Amino acid sequence: MKNHQPVFRVVKREGAGPGRQVLAYVAAVVLALAAGAVLLQVQGVDPLTFYRQMLTMGIPGSRYPWRAVENFIKLFVPLLIVSLALALAFKMRFWNIGGEGQFMMGAFWAAFVAMKLGDRLPQPAVVLIMALCGALGGGLYGMFVAALKVKWGTNETLLTLMLNYVAIYFLQFFAETKGEWNFFLDPESARPKFAKFPEGAQMITIPIGPFRLNLSLVAALVLCALIFLYLNYTKRGYEIAVVGDSPSTARYAGMKVGRIVIRTIFLSAALIGLAGAFHVSSAGVMSASPTNDVGWTGVVVAWLAKLNTAGILVAALLITVLQFGCQTASAAYPSIDANFANLLQGVILFIVLAADFFTRFQLVWTRKEAAK
Repeated sequence: MKNHQPVFRVVKREGAGPGRQVLAYVAAVVLALAAGAVLLQVQGVDPLTFYRQMLTMGIPGSRYPWRAVENFIKLFVPLLIVSLALALAFKMRFWNIGGEGQFMMGAFWAAFVAMKLGDRLPQPAVVLIMALCGALGGGLYGMFVAALKVKWGTNETLLTLMLNYVAIYFLQFFAETKGEWNFFLDPESARPKFAKFPEGAQMITIPIGPFRLNLSLVAALVLCALIFLYLNYTKRGYEIAVVGDSPSTARYAGMKVGRIVIRTIFLSAALIGLAGAFHVSSAGVMSASPTNDVGWTGVVVAWLAKLNTAGILVAALLITVLQFGCQTASAAYPSIDANFANLLQGVILFIVLAADFFTRFQLVWTRKEAAK
């Protein structure tokens, strides 16, 4: 039998430094925007005007520019926290694809606290308890998968993915089932509808003139700094890196790998649950689909940033500008479908990921090598 060789093989590219990767990213974004410009031109929309409104998020000329910033923060904070949390798991080679489900469980338990204690305790106490319960709910949801992997070697990718759908249907049950027991729903609504949280359960804001700074932004930036210190300057952060590189080496060094895995995944999922708690507290109401796909986008952000904490902060900021700016700009053009923002975002991310791949690897024609 003939030994059939592949036509191409992937070879690691030498000299792929950070500067080259940054240039590749910039070129990829320009190429993606050019592709988007063609689509806009076909629909009769001036690309330069659209992109200007997208990048400025419609703030110049707006009567209430601070509201755009407030809404931007509500999108940015969950994405930043989820991306940081997923990076913790990915550094340990634990492929946590369950960000959506962990976010929903955190949001659910935070909403539970809001509906039960929102009008009984002071606002700071309620918001704090919501955050703690959201983190605990998300953490336990993720730790369940980690425990199964440690005990029986189950596939975490498959389990976390399936648990996303469990969380979706769990929330849908409460969103669609009317009854006296279901205190989540508005009793005055004829159809099932989530009730608004009491005022005491809504996220604390700091007034700065007409602008109200959402306290969750401050918490997210503090978490960003703490995770950076945790990963780079603590023993537990070092253990995560060692387990990610080689579990066998970690065991040889006397590390309790199973305990490290469970502890780290609980922390990762707890942060995602905390993001869910912050989101529903900022929104002031529960939703059957509260995530805005942040669990999936967080995976992209974490990998684009190479699991680097500072890089995640920058990538999450840029992705949120893209998402929020596209939605704002699309609203000004009736000919632009509401899903164009998602289409443009997908094109940009696809080309950026392709650029990242080709800066680190190259395709070698096997037959050409054989000819030499």
